[in-house]
Amino acid sequence: MIAETVCSAVSAAGLGIAAVTAYRRRFLAAARVAAYSLVPVALVMTGVVGWLASTAFSPTAWAGFGLLGCAWVLFATTRAVERRRGGTRKERRAAARAAAPDAVAPAASAPSLGASGRPAARPAGTPASRPASAPRAEEDFSDIEAILKKHGI
Repeated sequence: MIAETVCSAVSAAGLGIAAVTAYRRRFLAAARVAAYSLVPVALVMTGVVGWLASTAFSPTAWAGFGLLGCAWVLFATTRAVERRRGGTRKERRAAARAAAPDAVAPAASAPSLGASGRPAARPAGTPASRPASAPRAEEDFSDIEAILKKHGI
């Protein structure tokens, strides 16, 4: 009963402010104030205020809100841990399986793959061959030198 009275008083005050604002020829602002002032009465008429009042004084409702908060914290924590690990366990296993066949160079010849389609094993004493480094082209700093000369450096 008190909530309905308070909401009605707030709406009446808001409509009074809207009338004064309209009197000052600020019709757009007056319409906006009137819209805001009608919201409390609308909430009372729809029953939202009564529901909120009964919920605010209910220990069961507060326990429910507490459980919702705990559930949200658990969801957020598990998502954060999952992102740090790089996905779910199934996703990591699928990524590891997908990466295994691609370990061989795409242009590898059939003898290097062996009969099973997997890379042939090297003898223990044989070192792995290193790829030949590409010959370094002469580095051309002429454009950099031109910029430095332009700025007097």
